[in-house]
Amino acid sequence: MSGIFEINAVIRGETGKGASRRLRHAGKIPAVIYGGAKNRKPQSLTIEVRDMIKALENEAFYSHVLTVVIGEKTEQAILMDLQRHPATGFPTHADFERVTKSSIVHKRVPLHFLNEEGVIKAGGKVLHATSEVEVTCKVGDLPEFIAVDVAGLTVGSTVHLSELKLPKGITLKELSKGADHDAPVVSIAKATGGDAEAAE
Repeated sequence: MSGIFEINAVIRGETGKGASRRLRHAGKIPAVIYGGAKNRKPQSLTIEVRDMIKALENEAFYSHVLTVVIGEKTEQAILMDLQRHPATGFPTHADFERVTKSSIVHKRVPLHFLNEEGVIKAGGKVLHATSEVEVTCKVGDLPEFIAVDVAGLTVGSTVHLSELKLPKGITLKELSKGADHDAPVVSIAKATGGDAEAAE
């Protein structure tokens, strides 16, 4: 992982739909931070929507250990859930989970598909079965993404979860459920005439 992500928040007193609506009209979004030691309670927070939008422009924000600044205190956390407005796509609510260096986390991380151009030039069409996977690991090992190299794949080829090259310390949650959960990630089909012309 690289880079440092910091998000500023303030403790939110009012809760409920009405209070959340007023926050959004004021350019803020409601959030909550939870987890950590067993006796720690969830805290309701408020975040400036412009700060959240800026942070979300970097893909790594979704799978990175964040520093949440709450007044004079800081919390180490990861973003666990993000709700967006169905029409505008603007964030409307965020959930953060407190973590430590030894925390074991379950988190969805994006897949980056590499060398697709070569497959397309060879007359293939790359079909993505998924764009992300759920991993289990120590928080310090959490990857920003997992690379899937399709170089050399031919028409009819399929890459499954078990064939992904995972960073050290990373396991896939689906594979822990058994061999019948070894789902396809990407496959190569024969390009149609329109696809071939578009590639040219």
